[in-house]
Amino acid sequence: MKPLCSISAVFAAAALGSPALAAAPLAAYGVLPVIEEAAISPAGNLLALDVVKGETRKIVVEDIREGRIVGGVNIGRTKVRALEWAGNRHLIVMSSSTSGILGVLADRNEWSIATDYDIATGRMHSLLGDTEMAGNMIYGLPPVRMLAGKPVLFATGIRFVGDDSDTTLFRIDLDTDHSYPVMDDAASEVDYQVGPDGGAAAMATSDALSQQWELKLWSKGAWRTVQTRTAAIETPTIAGLGRSGDSILLSIFEDGRTRLREVGPDGALGAPITGPAAGGDPIHDPKDHRLIGLTELVGDERIYQFFDPGLQAQWKAIQAAFPGEAVELASWSDDRKVMVLRVDSPTDGPSYALVDLEHGLTKATLGPLYPALTPADISPVTPLRFKAADGLELSGYLTLPRGREPRGLPLVVFPHGGPAARDAPGFDWWAQAMASRGYAVLQVNYRGSDGFGWDFLSAGFGQWGRKMQTDLSDGVRHLAAEGIVDPKRVCIVGASYGGYAALAGATLDTGVYRCAVDVSGPSDLARLINWDKSRAGGRSGVGIERYWARYMGVTGAEDPRLAAISPALQAGRATIPILIIHGKDDTVVSFEQSQIMANALRRAGKEVDLVTLKGEDHWLSRSDTRLEMLRATVNFLLKENPPDSPHG
Repeated sequence: MKPLCSISAVFAAAALGSPALAAAPLAAYGVLPVIEEAAISPAGNLLALDVVKGETRKIVVEDIREGRIVGGVNIGRTKVRALEWAGNRHLIVMSSSTSGILGVLADRNEWSIATDYDIATGRMHSLLGDTEMAGNMIYGLPPVRMLAGKPVLFATGIRFVGDDSDTTLFRIDLDTDHSYPVMDDAASEVDYQVGPDGGAAAMATSDALSQQWELKLWSKGAWRTVQTRTAAIETPTIAGLGRSGDSILLSIFEDGRTRLREVGPDGALGAPITGPAAGGDPIHDPKDHRLIGLTELVGDERIYQFFDPGLQAQWKAIQAAFPGEAVELASWSDDRKVMVLRVDSPTDGPSYALVDLEHGLTKATLGPLYPALTPADISPVTPLRFKAADGLELSGYLTLPRGREPRGLPLVVFPHGGPAARDAPGFDWWAQAMASRGYAVLQVNYRGSDGFGWDFLSAGFGQWGRKMQTDLSDGVRHLAAEGIVDPKRVCIVGASYGGYAALAGATLDTGVYRCAVDVSGPSDLARLINWDKSRAGGRSGVGIERYWARYMGVTGAEDPRLAAISPALQAGRATIPILIIHGKDDTVVSFEQSQIMANALRRAGKEVDLVTLKGEDHWLSRSDTRLEMLRATVNFLLKENPPDSPHG
């Protein structure tokens, strides 16, 4: 595939330089990908890219039919989260920032912000900042509707009424960027669904204290309750419009699994939608927004299920055009003829590609996400299956270092966050960086991970710090029994819940690891629950405490059993060196958690270093601090577990 000519110069400027003949520099893996987001316009002629060079982001818009750049704006260190076209003139840039709300909320939070970039004028304007007593924070990606031939944006935000705040649906005129409140509700949790005509078609409300959920449809100028459920944690959610366009799609947990079902205009609940991707994410038509398909990661393969046989055949042809590569749909035109794909190659790594179906299936690469990496810098990733000590079937992925025989290797156990998440096949910049230094890297989908059915997820309830932890060390024992790794040369590295698992590997499941690296992980679980609960506030905080308590196997934040699975309260049991890394702008796990752990280890006379990432959030959204984290981690591994110097 040849790069698009006018775009290729952008990536040449953003590249980090030629990789070394030996291992590529850590910067080749650790900086942000050169392309963060890509979106094609409804007419299929304008391609928007969020291009990153160092700490600077730039939005670039190209007319791909004329082969020329038609727009571009430097947005500096703004953290871009998504790009969305509203018609062929307006590009909505979704970003986030870490801040409090003056006079309203002292605690800092990560707030989503929408900005309108007008391609015709080159002007950028922050949305939802013009309405009295409303912030410019937005929940989720705002839907777009074409009304009277013009694109109109609908955004859910907050409007302050006296001492209270209402979840409000706003209509935004993109010609003036003026916003108008459409619908208000003071319920603690509110989700709106905009209909094809731009009206508020449905509203779901939930109350964590009463555990009641309601779905209301807008009919004849009033809300009508059509569905109710009692749900302590697995609350139904609106998932968009249904297949007919006038039905509402719901994601509902029932009979031990999540199902997608439609509610018609009469309020009746339809039968579950079936198929290989029935429990996955909906795919909506880019023009009329009705449900046309589903996608789901099933095992190690992403499945796309389109209801129309023609669309299904079209997708199979696209997949066939990328043999041996994993293909995901990122964006497409209204006629579904021009598509932006994210392509993950086992030899070349991830990239974005453009497919044009108007004149047959033609394709062009938009550029690799990590241009300083060559095939020699990318290690092979192999799916792994093994059994836990209690017989539970587990899966994961093993990344093996290039140029080394898979016998007696040093190992890094690299558990994912969540814990209700999962590791997936394909390129992982962090795992690849560690493998490039000579380590095998094990990623385990431990019990409690999402994506493997309810039985597997619920097997993790009450197992936080217990069997969820020993699932990781069972993976070590499996690889050691196969002769692939040296059981005396194993370290554990993780972030978020994975960071907790690293600390637990040092203090709870001892004797397995020779060093541990915790990035932004919790250490004092009672404090974690209370902090999270207080930030949510009121009735919502009750639901948060309920969620954490289920995984931790306790009744709540005051349960004394939390002490036994809190690494900070078990610091005296640590016998290995520990590195702790945490971003000061983390709003998911407070920086205090790392301070508590470091202080507890020091009081116990244990070896610990604490690295503070200034201005960094929970997701490592900055190139400089992300690279700082990676360098600190790898240098620590090289010191405590040298890959070429077996000992102990």
